[in-house]
Amino acid sequence: MPIPKNKICLWYDKDAEAAARFYAETFPDSKVSAVHRAPSDYPSGKKGDVLTVEFTVAGIPCLGLNGGPAFKQSEAFSFQIATDDQQETDRYWNAIVGNGGQESACGWCKDKWGLSWQITPRTLTEAMAAGGDEARRAFDAMMEMKKIDVAAIDAARRG
Repeated sequence: MPIPKNKICLWYDKDAEAAARFYAETFPDSKVSAVHRAPSDYPSGKKGDVLTVEFTVAGIPCLGLNGGPAFKQSEAFSFQIATDDQQETDRYWNAIVGNGGQESACGWCKDKWGLSWQITPRTLTEAMAAGGDEARRAFDAMMEMKKIDVAAIDAARRG
């Protein structure tokens, strides 16, 4: 399998493999493709510990690095997952929040490893792209939500 030219590297304290396996179980077009162990001791681990994990999240190649506690995840990086309906929105939201994560605002949540996710129904994205009053109404409705309510966004789009 060819090595991708570019991939996202995500820093974990020590749980890169657990996170990668969770993402692979949760999102379509996701998998864990390799687990690499440290060939010798390093500042935050020992020889034989999982050092890196190669995985794919919704088609995006990633590398999980068990780099230790020095750096934390931040909202400056997030995965945005487009959903088709409320059922799909609920499924991803509940998987992340229900597995030790936390809710945030406007369709954002964090997984238990601190990685941010935007669970974004396509109807919201379409409303924003439409511009004008439709976008304003959908945006105003979204600003009052944690998990996005597809029916409420659709109602706001119609006015």
